Order: sequence, then structure tokens, then C-alpha cells
Amino acid sequence: MKQPQLSFWQIWNLSFGFLGVQIGFALQNGNVSRILSDLGADLSSLSLFWLAAPIMGLLVQPIVGAASDRTWNKLGRRLPFMLGGALVAAAAMLLLPNASMVVAFIPPMLFGLVIFAIKDAAFNVTFQPFRSLVSDMVPANQRNLGYSVQTLLINIGAVVGSILPFVLTNVMGLNNASTPGEVAPSVIWSFYIGAAILLGSVAWTVLRTREYPPEQYYAYKGETVQPTEPAEKSFGEKLAGFWQTTKTMPRIMRQLALVQFFSWFSLFIMWTYFPAAIAQHSWGVDVQWFDPAYITQMGGLPAEIAAAKGAAGDWVGILYAGYSLFAVLFALVMAKLANLFGRRLVYSAALLCGGLGYLSFILFKDPSMIEVDLLITQVTIPQGALSLMIPMVGIGIAWAAILAMPYAILAGALPAHRTGVYMGIFNFTIAAPQIISGLLAGWILGHLFANNAVYIVMLAGGSMVLGALSVWLVQDKESKD
Repeated sequence: MKQPQLSFWQIWNLSFGFLGVQIGFALQNGNVSRILSDLGADLSSLSLFWLAAPIMGLLVQPIVGAASDRTWNKLGRRLPFMLGGALVAAAAMLLLPNASMVVAFIPPMLFGLVIFAIKDAAFNVTFQPFRSLVSDMVPANQRNLGYSVQTLLINIGAVVGSILPFVLTNVMGLNNASTPGEVAPSVIWSFYIGAAILLGSVAWTVLRTREYPPEQYYAYKGETVQPTEPAEKSFGEKLAGFWQTTKTMPRIMRQLALVQFFSWFSLFIMWTYFPAAIAQHSWGVDVQWFDPAYITQMGGLPAEIAAAKGAAGDWVGILYAGYSLFAVLFALVMAKLANLFGRRLVYSAALLCGGLGYLSFILFKDPSMIEVDLLITQVTIPQGALSLMIPMVGIGIAWAAILAMPYAILAGALPAHRTGVYMGIFNFTIAAPQIISGLLAGWILGHLFANNAVYIVMLAGGSMVLGALSVWLVQDKESKD
């Protein structure tokens, strides 16, 4: 039985919930280092705190993938996990920036870290099934389009989430400066708004999508008999089965793992250290003002340093919005380019653009202040900070490819009845490099680069270039046809 073609808007509805999820991720990526620093974390420890994110992905995604493969109820197969995860994630987004409110019961930084971990786990529960849903619902000849639309929505969400703190400060007038132990009001309200959009967009996908019933689904996938598994298994049996599934994963998953390692090693560094790198490199904030002990010794942050760090933190959001916008634009043509030139060439070239973007970061240090018209407001920033939008073009192109190309390559190689669990296992290739990056990056920054964060950004560039080269080790049969 031939799987029916979907209209553009049906494909759009499948992934619309990813818009809200990515708003949450953008707020996390742009502001968690800022929040944890405000709550007392020192610069070289930030990468260790950020380990909560990949560890949650490593634990949660395979479990959710396997569970969603076996779930068939009135709501659907993947949709129940999306909705449940969104509810928990939204609650955690409301709590995270308010960690200082529970200082009487638990240290605010510890509370913030716990809520960060819960929030990231809920994000993983929510977004993991979106990858499998596209593979389930979109026929093979529309798969490039399906993942490109998903990438488009992801990056629209990233633009919105990235600029929220900046807009609330420069348009709505909320304060963006923080004091030790407190989070800036603009960041707090950004998380409130993001939580509301997250719930609304996921609810749209749940209400507007009807998954195929089991018999119809397996007929479309060319499987005449629905695979069955014993109703009850011991933990040991489940662990053994999971290990066996991992060992027998398609070869192309192993090949893509090397590309994923270099790509996500770089991204983790960016999300952790961009705020510090931009404050130091563009605003000229001395490294010592990122040391909590020094700040305490000096009796707190001077007003001008607090203002500079706040302005740099807001500009990080604009730069993230920039690379997300460039990713949106590239996503519009990425499927056509992949069909024309092959996925490997497009994937490799995109990662190379990202690597060159990171490496060029050090070139933009002009401290002269200029006034910039952003249409919604005018701001006065260093020329070097504005020029950093140039590297964002390459980083945005790489980001669009990272979000779509591995899954478009992988989806056709997975058995229909194990798509969810294999997509979950594939998340190891996202989580593991971030964990390694988290364990090493802080030590490298402190011991080799004396906490000058611009150099760790350049290290990320070298890693991304290696990712571009390793794409050519991937045997993508479809791209050869």
C-alpha cells in the first residue's frame, strides 16, 4: 500500500510544536549561563553545570523513543509524549529564573541546576517524538521537505526565543541588569512568555495531527505483520535487548556519529561560553569580573560592569537570532540543494561555513561605540559586536544542516517498527560529544586559555571543520542515486 502524499500544511502541522520547543531551547541556550553566573557559578565551572542537558538527553531520548514505538492509544503514538513533556517543561521554565525565591530552603544555584535538569529532560520527552513523527507520517519522496520544514520552524522559534530578553529590555523597558544572587527581570519574563508559547504550539500539533492506526501504518511501511514483544520483561532483559539493538544499529548511524561528534562538541562550547566571550572580546569586560570570589572581594559588581555584562548578554540573544534567521533562509533552499547536488556535499559545505564562522570570531574586536537601528529600537554597541553578525551567517548555515541532514540521511535506513528507539539511540551522538565537551571545555578554558573565552570559541571552529571533512566518510546511498 502506497503512503499518501501530504500537503505542505499537513507537514507544517506535524512539526509546528517544535516552534515552541525551540523557543524554550533558545531561551536556555542564550540565558542559562547568564542565570547560573548570576546565581554564583564561576566561568570555568559553567561547562560542568551544562552537563545536565546532554545527560538528560542521553537518559531520556532512548527510553521515550522505545516507549513511543510501543504506544498506540486514542491520542496517537508519538503525540502523548509531546503533550506530557510540554506540560512539565513549561512548569520548569516558570521556576528556573525564580531560583532565588527559595533561598531559605535550598541554595539558589543548586535549585536552579535541578530545575534546569528537569526542564531539559522534559524538552527531550517533548521533541524526541517529533523526529520520529516525520519519519512515520511523511512518505520517502517528501522526507527532505519534511525535515527542512521542521528545521524552518525550529529556527523561527530560535529567533523568537533569542530576541525575547532584548525586546523586553529595549522595547518594553524591563531591566536587564542583575545583582549577585538575582536574575534580571527581562530574563524572568522571557521564560514566562516562552512557556506559554511552548504549550500553545505543542497543543496545535496534537490537535491538528492524526497519526495512522497500527494496521494502516505498517501497511504503508511494507510490513504485513505488526512486530510483537512480550508484555512484561525484567529490567535485565530490557537492558540486554537495548544493548543488542544498539549493537545491530545500521552502519550509517556509526558513520554519522563521527560527524555528530565534531558538530555538537562545537555547539556545546558556543552555548556555554558565547556570553562570556562577547562580554570580554567586544565589551572589554575583564576576565576577573567573571570570578565570583573576586566579585565578592570587591564588594559586588560596579554598575558599569553590570551594565556591560547585561548589554552583552542581550546582544548574545540578537546574535543567536541572527544565526537562526540565516538558518531559516538556508532551510528554504536546503532541500532543493540536497536534491540537486546530493546531501553529503550540502552537509559538508554547511559545516565548513560554520567552522569558518567560529574561527573568524577573533577578528571582530573594534571597541568604538556606534548606534544601530534594529527597526524595533536603537541601541549603542561596540562596532566589533555588530560585526559578529558576519560569523553568524556561516554558523546559521551549519545549524540548519545539523538539524536536518543527519535525520534525512538516517530515516530511510531505519526499520519502521524501530524508528523511535533508533532515533533515541542516535541521540547518543548528540549527547556524548556534549558531555565530553562539558568535561573538557572548562579545564581547557581555565588552564590553557586563562579564561579568555574567545579562544575556546576558536577551538569550536576547528572541531566544526573536522566535522565537515568527516561527512565524506558517510555512505549515503540515496544521495548517490
